[in-house]
Amino acid sequence: MVGAEGNGGDLAFSPAGIWIDPGTTVTWEWTGGGGEHNVETVDGPAELDSPLTAEAGATYEYEFTEDDEGITDYVCGPHEGLDMKGAVAVGDDVPTQEVGGGGGGAGGAPQIPDSARTLGVAATFAMVSTLAFAFFFIKYGGDYADE
Repeated sequence: MVGAEGNGGDLAFSPAGIWIDPGTTVTWEWTGGGGEHNVETVDGPAELDSPLTAEAGATYEYEFTEDDEGITDYVCGPHEGLDMKGAVAVGDDVPTQEVGGGGGGAGGAPQIPDSARTLGVAATFAMVSTLAFAFFFIKYGGDYADE
């Protein structure tokens, strides 16, 4: 599935990784969620290059041959920065490596969009400023004693 739920929205491939035999045809199907997606090779022997689409039910097929043996890493071009990545291992003798776990981006930490981070900083600044002004006016704001 392309546009499956993950990474804080519909920005994942599901499953993100598969291991297949040569001669297998893989079909990616779009969910329609998360905007426009595509499938494009980043590294590896297979040449994946689907069109960019947001149409639910759209599909892209690729038949992996013996020439494609090894690991092909792919991404959704528009969402590569949000870790929308996948991989296909083709063949029996494919060296693999441990890449960690936890999901959700770099080091397992959740990804926060820049606009949300900016809003959080602005809200925090506004709250601290309000408390500082309240303290100042309470402490130095005038003489409240009866005369």
